[in-house]
Amino acid sequence: MTQNDKPNFPLWHQRVAVNADGRLDEESFIKLADQFISLANNRNKKVLATELQFVMLYASARYAAHVGKNVIEADDQESFVDHMTAQYKDMLREHLADPTV
Repeated sequence: MTQNDKPNFPLWHQRVAVNADGRLDEESFIKLADQFISLANNRNKKVLATELQFVMLYASARYAAHVGKNVIEADDQESFVDHMTAQYKDMLREHLADPTV
């Protein structure tokens, strides 16, 4: 596979203008993410945050593997892993730089 043949996986921050066809606009994207965070905050009453972060990361990796294998049907799984890793790093850096976190 050459550089020009790289798969075109979606970027996490590319949002549609309106919520349509199952895609999330920015407001709906944040609202859905907040629902997962709310669940984690609720579970944090009995489970350490350091444990929850790995639970959420594991669940995210498992769901991403399902999407990569069964929805996108990524031929080059390593390219998909690289793409998802880059997306996670971008999200993590954005949140670490956010003074409200």
